[in-house]
Amino acid sequence: MTKQKPFILWFDRITMKDVPLVGGKNASLGEMIKYLSPKGVNVPYGFAMTSEAYRYFIKETGLEELIRTTLKNVDVKNIKDLAKRGKIIRDAFLTKEIPEDLRKELVAAYRKLGRKFKEPNISVAVRSSATAEDAPTASFAGQMETYLNVRGEEELLKSIRLSMQSLFTDRAIFYREQMKFDHLKIALSSGVQQMVRSDLAAAGVMFSIDTETGFPDVVLINGSWGLGENVVKGRVTPDQYYVFETTLKKGFKPVIGKVLGAKESKLIYGKGNVLTKDVPTSAPERQKFVLTDAEILTLAKWSVLIEKHYGRPMDSEWAKDGLTGKLYMVQARPETVESRKAVGMLEEYEIDRSKKPTTLVSGLSVGAKIGQGKAHVIKSVKEITEFKEGEVLVTRMTDPDWVPAMKLASAIVTDAGGRTAHAAIVSRELGIPCVVGTGNATAVIKSGEPVTVDCSGGETGRVYQGLVPFKIKRIDVSKIRKPKTKIMMNVGEPGQAFGLSFLPNDGVGLCREEFIIASDIGIHPMALINYENLKKSADPKIKVIVKKIDQKTIAWPDKPQFYIDNLAFGIGKIAAAFYPKEVIVRFSDFKTNEYRSLVGGELYEPKEENPMIGWRGASRYYHPNFAQAFALEVKAIKKVREEMGLVNVSVMVPFCRTVDEGRKVVKLIQQNGLRRGKFLGNPGVKIYVMCEIPSNALLADDFLKVFDGMSIGSNDLTQLTVGIDRDAGELLRGIANENDESVKILIDHVIRRCNILHKYIGICGQAPSDFPEFALFLVKQGIQSISLNPDSVLKTMAKINAFERKRK
Repeated sequence: MTKQKPFILWFDRITMKDVPLVGGKNASLGEMIKYLSPKGVNVPYGFAMTSEAYRYFIKETGLEELIRTTLKNVDVKNIKDLAKRGKIIRDAFLTKEIPEDLRKELVAAYRKLGRKFKEPNISVAVRSSATAEDAPTASFAGQMETYLNVRGEEELLKSIRLSMQSLFTDRAIFYREQMKFDHLKIALSSGVQQMVRSDLAAAGVMFSIDTETGFPDVVLINGSWGLGENVVKGRVTPDQYYVFETTLKKGFKPVIGKVLGAKESKLIYGKGNVLTKDVPTSAPERQKFVLTDAEILTLAKWSVLIEKHYGRPMDSEWAKDGLTGKLYMVQARPETVESRKAVGMLEEYEIDRSKKPTTLVSGLSVGAKIGQGKAHVIKSVKEITEFKEGEVLVTRMTDPDWVPAMKLASAIVTDAGGRTAHAAIVSRELGIPCVVGTGNATAVIKSGEPVTVDCSGGETGRVYQGLVPFKIKRIDVSKIRKPKTKIMMNVGEPGQAFGLSFLPNDGVGLCREEFIIASDIGIHPMALINYENLKKSADPKIKVIVKKIDQKTIAWPDKPQFYIDNLAFGIGKIAAAFYPKEVIVRFSDFKTNEYRSLVGGELYEPKEENPMIGWRGASRYYHPNFAQAFALEVKAIKKVREEMGLVNVSVMVPFCRTVDEGRKVVKLIQQNGLRRGKFLGNPGVKIYVMCEIPSNALLADDFLKVFDGMSIGSNDLTQLTVGIDRDAGELLRGIANENDESVKILIDHVIRRCNILHKYIGICGQAPSDFPEFALFLVKQGIQSISLNPDSVLKTMAKINAFERKRK
C-alpha cells in the first residue's frame, strides 16, 4: 500500500475538518487547542495516529480480509455468535505486529512529546477515535477503549493495538450493524495525549444541557476522585453540580445545585504492568465535594465557550491535575440525545397513585418515563445472553459490553452510578426509563418479580412492586395559544422545574419552600443554629439528633450555611428554569406539627390542638423563638438574587393576620439584606402577602400600603370564611367550597382594590385547578394572574381562551 496521507498529526495542526483522518474525538481536541486554548480553556497536548495509519495496518497484516469474511452475514441478535466472531477479530489484532515504518513514526512522535514536557517515558492517555464518531445523529460514546497512564514505547505500541482492536468489541459491531455502517468504511485514529494527574485529584464529565429534560440553559457537572473512567463508566455515584448559564454570562456565580455523591472508589495509577487500579475512597474523601465553587464556575464558563464554538449542546470530559491544581478539558463531543428531541412536543407519564404502590428501591431518575416488566437481576456481563426482551435489567452497573442486553430492556435499574453513568447515557439514547445509584437494587429486587420503574416524578426515580397502572399524555405545545390573563404555575419540587418550564406559562405564582425544606434539608433550622450547643449535651435523645444532623450535613462544617445553601439551590433551580419570568417564593408555611417532623423539631415546636390556625406564617418570623431561623430563609433569597443573579425572584409572606405583623416582617426582611427599589442597576425585591384570612381582604387597602401586592390563597380563605377546617372529614367537607358566595365577595373586593391601587393581584390556591368555573369567575373579575398546578395548566388555559374569545 502506498502512503497517501500522514500517519501522525499533532493536535495543534488538527481541526474538525480532519475528522476523516483523526475521528471525531481527536479532531475535537485539536479544534479546542487551536480556538479555545487562547480563550483560557486548558487542553492537554499530544498527537494522533491517523486513520490512514490504521488502514495501512489492517491492509499490510491481512486483517482487512479477515474482518470482511468474519462479519459477513453476522446476526447481532444472536449474542453468542456475535461474541464468537468479535473475539476472532480482536485476537487477530494482537497477533499482528505494527509495520516497521509506522512503528518508527509512532516512537519518534512519543519521544518528541516527552522532550516537549521534559519527561522521558512521559505518561500518556491513548484514546480511540472513530472516523464516524460523534456525528450529530450517531453516538459512539463509550464503545471504543481508552488506556490511561501508558508509559514507555512498548506500552504505547501495545495500547495503540488494543485501541485499534476495540473497534471490534461486540457492542461496537452491534451498533454499526444497527446503524447500517460498513465495518470497513469506519476507521480508527488513536490519540496520544499528555496525562493529567487526576489520579491525585478528581475528574468527571460535563454537559451543556440538562440531560433529563433538554433544558438548554444549564451546565451539569459530575465528578469523583481519581481518573475519570469511573465516572464515565458508572462505577461510582459522583458529585453532581448545576450552573445556570444565562446569569453566568452576566458575571454572576449561579451554582444552583450541589449534591454530594458516595464516590465509593477511585481509579489511580498502578505499578509495573498494571497501568491503573481501583481502590476504595477514604471517609474524608467521600464526605467532601471534589470541586470548589470557583472550580465549578471555571468549568461551567469553559462549557459555555465550548458550546458557543461548536454551536450545539456538548458532552465533555474534564480532569484536575493533583500536582498543579489546574483544570483541563480532555474531550468534547456533541450531545446526541436531548438536543435531537422534537421541539414543542410534550410527553407526560403519570403513575396511578390511587393504587398506593409499594416502593422497593429509589435512586436518581433518568428520563421522565415509566417502564415495567419482569425483573432480571444480572450480576455479571457473562450472563447477558440469558436476558429476554421486555424485561427490566437490574444490575450493579453497566459498561459498553452490556449494550446488547440493554437494547432489549423495558427499563434499567443500577446499584451505582450517577446521571452521566454509562447506564444513564445508553438508556437516554434508547428512550427507556432508568434509575441509577439505588445502592441496593440487586439485593432487594428478585429475578422474575414484576416491577414498575417510575422516572416521571422529578429527580427521584422509584421502583415499585408489581405492574402499577399508568397513563401517557402527548401534547403539541406549539399549537397552544396563551390567554390574556397570565397563567402561572405552582411549583414545589426543584427536580421537576426544568421539565415544567416547557409548558406554556407566565412564570411561577407559588414556589413553596416547604418541599425543599422537607426533602432536601430535613432538619429544623433552629437545630442547625444551635448545633454547637446540642453537641455538648449528654442527653441520649439529643445525641441521636446530632448524629442525624452530622450525617445530613457532612460536607458543610457551617451548619446554618447548609440550610441557606440547600434552600437557595432549590429556589435557584426553579428560578433558573423559568428565568426571566417572575417566580414568587413563599416563605415557609409549615405548621407546628409539620416542623416537629423535621430532625430536631421536637426541641423547638410546641404541641398545638389546632395547628392549622396556630403558630404559623408571619407570626413565627418575628417571634424570638424563630426569628434567627427566618433570617436563614431571607439569606437564601439574597444568595439567589445577588450571588446567582436570579432577580426574577419575588417573595411572599403567608398567613399574615394583621397589618402590624406585616410591617414587622417587612422590616425583618430588609434588616437581613433584601432591598426594595433599584440598587446597583438591579430591580429590588418585590414583597407580596398572601390573601388567605378575611382580615387581608377586608383591610386590603391597609395591607397594600405595606406590600407590593397580594396572592389569594383560596384554601385558607375558604376555611376561615365559612368556618370549615380544610382537613375536615366527610361530615363537613360537602357543606361549602371556594364557590361559596361569601368567599367570592371577599375575592371580588380584593381584586378590585389591587387593580385600583395598581398593585399585583393573583391567585395561587387550589380552587382554579379543581373548579374550572371558579377560574372563569376570577378572569371575569379582572384578576391579573392565575397560578395553577402543572397538571391543570393546559385544560384551564383552553377554557380561559374560550371564555376570553366570547367576551370580545
